[in-house]
Amino acid sequence: MSNNAGNTLLALLTGAAIGAGIGILFAPDKGTRTREKFKDGYDDAIKDLKHKFENASEELKSKFVHNKKKELQETYEDLISNVSHKTEDVISFLESKLADLKEQNAKLQK
Repeated sequence: MSNNAGNTLLALLTGAAIGAGIGILFAPDKGTRTREKFKDGYDDAIKDLKHKFENASEELKSKFVHNKKKELQETYEDLISNVSHKTEDVISFLESKLADLKEQNAKLQK
């Protein structure tokens, strides 16, 4: 931000703060009523922020859970696929060993 824009922004914020202060001083309500209004406004703002934070938190949790669930599903499918291939390899190995044993048994039977 350039120095000129920074000075302009500072002047704008200072003017807003001064205007708010003057508005409070010349408000038609008593000080207790004005403070009560500020407190109510502050409480409402806090509740709103808490609500927004909770919504954002739930949305992030939901996305995180969805992503992790998807990753877990993919990992499960990969695992099943790998186990299936390994099972086929083991069955092929055992079948070849069985064939060798049958051949050796046949030689011994003669």
